Amino acid sequence: MSLILGIESSCDETAAAVVRDGYQVLSSCVASQIAKHAVHGGVVPELAAREHLVALNPVVEGALREAGVTMKEIGAIAVTQGPGLIPALLVGLSFAKGLAMGNGKPLIGVNHFIAHIYGAFLDEAHGVLENPATYPLLALVVSGGHTSLMLIERDGKARQLGCTIDDAAGEALDKGAKLLGLGYPGGPVIDRLAREGDPEAFRFAHPHVDGFDFSFSGLKTSFLYTLRDAVADDPDFIDRHKADLCASLQHTIVEILLKQLVRAAKEYDIRDIAVAGGVSANSGLRNGVVEEGRRRGWRTFVPEFRFTTDNAAMIAVAGYYHYLHGDFSSLDVSPVARIEELM
Repeated sequence: MSLILGIESSCDETAAAVVRDGYQVLSSCVASQIAKHAVHGGVVPELAAREHLVALNPVVEGALREAGVTMKEIGAIAVTQGPGLIPALLVGLSFAKGLAMGNGKPLIGVNHFIAHIYGAFLDEAHGVLENPATYPLLALVVSGGHTSLMLIERDGKARQLGCTIDDAAGEALDKGAKLLGLGYPGGPVIDRLAREGDPEAFRFAHPHVDGFDFSFSGLKTSFLYTLRDAVADDPDFIDRHKADLCASLQHTIVEILLKQLVRAAKEYDIRDIAVAGGVSANSGLRNGVVEEGRRRGWRTFVPEFRFTTDNAAMIAVAGYYHYLHGDFSSLDVSPVARIEELM
């Protein structure tokens, strides 16, 4: 039996979790900073770091207590190394180093981006990762900072087939929400209002990109110009069409994501598809992937809602697979801001 303590502090969530044998989540504690950053319209790195300093110790203690274990029983400490906000990562990584050194435990620096994929295979779905027939596995990772298609091999190696060449899908949702006056974070609000609107009410620009890359900057510009021109003629346009605008924006983003996902699945003849990252909580994307899977004979895997956003359970699971291979980090490991430096 292996118990891994996971610690996450890449952005505005301070999280800790204890996971047994790479799939049984014994505890998952999260301290959110959303309210602190909402007044600024986005995450402030220095503020996030200060909040992590305050929250880390009680969150880790809470995770151990909830799991009913002590540090003596923990096999290793997995912590987010990157990508993320450097001030926030520094706090979590430094805390984990001290904890590892003080308790004589191995330290494992984890790629937060890849860890999101493991979040789709917790609890009942974990056996999929142990089955050689699953591979290669195609994963669409969608968040506020990244949008990528990843090919996962049996040995755990991940190859990026395509990524955003400008803005991420989650950022496009948040920007759209800001233009509509919906506040921050805007993605969940757009998702809620979209259920009341007509996804075909408005058409926005679709990007034309090579390969399996993504682009959302043109969509954001198209959305902005649609609002600008309509409001010039009708000052109440947004209020009267808010639900339809949300539904149409979300529908367009999902269409762009699914188009590239389908192309990649065909190209590599893949039938096992995972969707992960914060935007995997979006009902339009979840429903779209599941429905596409039914039509094409895919097995689709999406995380439970509690494991879609940043959490430490996914960090612990990713750490577990490093642990199995004795792939540990030294105590001088440094935080990394960009995903390219970890791939």
